Amino acid sequence: MPVDESQVTAAVAAVVDPELRLPLGELGMVAEVRSRRRRVAVELALPVGHYPQADELVERVRRAAAGVAGVDEVDVRTAVMDEERRAWLRMRLRGDAVDGGTQHAPDDAHGHGGHLGHEEGRPNRFMAPRSKTRVLGISSGKGGVGKSSVTVNLAVALARAGYDVGILDADVYGFSVPKMLGVGTDPLIIGDLVVPPAAHGVRCLSMGFFVDDDTPVIWRGPMLHKALEQFLVDAYWGEPDFLLVDMPPGTGDVTLSLGQYLTKTEVFVVTTPQAAAQRVAQRSAYAARKLKLAVRGVIENMSWFTGDDGTRYDLFGAGGGAQLAHDLGVPLLAQVPLVPAVRTGGDEGVPVVVADPDGEASRVFAALAGTIAGLGPARVYRKELSVRQAAPEA
Repeated sequence: MPVDESQVTAAVAAVVDPELRLPLGELGMVAEVRSRRRRVAVELALPVGHYPQADELVERVRRAAAGVAGVDEVDVRTAVMDEERRAWLRMRLRGDAVDGGTQHAPDDAHGHGGHLGHEEGRPNRFMAPRSKTRVLGISSGKGGVGKSSVTVNLAVALARAGYDVGILDADVYGFSVPKMLGVGTDPLIIGDLVVPPAAHGVRCLSMGFFVDDDTPVIWRGPMLHKALEQFLVDAYWGEPDFLLVDMPPGTGDVTLSLGQYLTKTEVFVVTTPQAAAQRVAQRSAYAARKLKLAVRGVIENMSWFTGDDGTRYDLFGAGGGAQLAHDLGVPLLAQVPLVPAVRTGGDEGVPVVVADPDGEASRVFAALAGTIAGLGPARVYRKELSVRQAAPEA
């Protein structure tokens, strides 16, 4: 039986690229499909020469083509896109989360031509009216409370629950998320577009990818604002269910920029049980409210240490998280125990929810992920968003 080339093309076009998480047909990455007798040859157009997960992509294409009736042999080859096709891909990725439009790659052997379109200013895709992404700002008033470890483990717990998740490491002075998450590759650069790398099912973008670990970031407010804007606008995140923002301690320039740029951010305040940490954390919550951001709840970290005999020891006191939640009028969402594996996982790039999924801390993070998902998105009340009723006709 002769091979139906159109069926092979459709099967290959439907393959989802593991890096960009979209079908190859939508990405313009199917350069050519040819068949002769029962043998099929497929050529893929890759955005860059050293494309991440290229071997996995080739294998997916081979399996898809081999599944078509009549196909006995599949040969998959790769080539690098020319600049015109790469420019189209950049525009396609930039516009995908904003308008969801479908376009065809230029000179596509199986498409119908198309246009590049144009970028209206610098759209913030996460604030688009139809965006499904919930932006979770993980905040604290001071350093040393384990805010980044909470961010990383909560993100991985959400990913393990089946959600599409990203982390924006906005702690530009003390960036630590890539190492704690265990990201082993640099971001993919397609022209001027950055694709965040992923580990444990979570995409991540951080200043740590662009400066050496021992290089201090000595920037004033405008430069910080510009960097955060680029992380949001000049990066392809897709359309995750959750974008967790690891916010820097305190209430400075970065917090102000995020309040202005990510106006739908839901703030979750991390504190420890001690009274001093609770009082400082309260300031970050009040700052969020002044910026009209919704404070959704409190997460108490290092709540206790469980000894080998099962006894709980309150090494950092008790009651700080509950008191902070009461003062803010929000729920205490979780109490995370002090577990050495959390620290070890952060140093080795294996979050505790991966290293010890059935452990005490991991169970808390899994429950916290379910609780936050169950809260649903916060309602945003702003004067500039209010709808005025038309005056009745005379």
